[in-house]
Amino acid sequence: MANTNSIGNGTRKKILGEERRKLILEWLKKSDEPLTGSFIAKKMNVSRQVISQDISLLKAKNEPILATSQGYLYLKQNKKTRLTRVIASTHTPEQTKEELYLIVDCGVTVKDVKVKHPLYGSFSAPIEVNNRSEVDQFYDKVIKTKASLLLELTGGPHYHTLEADHEYQLENAINKLAQAGFLIEE
Repeated sequence: MANTNSIGNGTRKKILGEERRKLILEWLKKSDEPLTGSFIAKKMNVSRQVISQDISLLKAKNEPILATSQGYLYLKQNKKTRLTRVIASTHTPEQTKEELYLIVDCGVTVKDVKVKHPLYGSFSAPIEVNNRSEVDQFYDKVIKTKASLLLELTGGPHYHTLEADHEYQLENAINKLAQAGFLIEE
């Protein structure tokens, strides 16, 4: 999970309000991987719901915190600009893991998923996976929660924002999706 050396060993005493939010922000900024609400709550000796409220308050103060399926992530400004591409894809819910594997195996991050519903309009949700382990965690959470995937609203068609350091990585991922029959040409 997170590098607990930079986060400390927790405390027996409840940390209150502003001090707690200051520590949460500090931990998120130092961490290179998402921190779960449960993990932070345990370190602070408060409930996960309290941490969720703290995150909401921090976001209301324009802190760039993203809630992902792996936990909370502080969006750091990258010195190097990454390339992005939005692709249209379609497949069955059972093929979700295969689609995500094809993408991350090319060194590409799947930032989000979006669907355009004919009645309700557009929906999007962050995914933030960039390796097989994160894909497995995401998919395990789908199975465990019995949650419906957004693509189920449209019968398959959906969009992903992809991000990579190099154009060839994006092109490779797009080619793999096309070969698998997942890519929709628009």
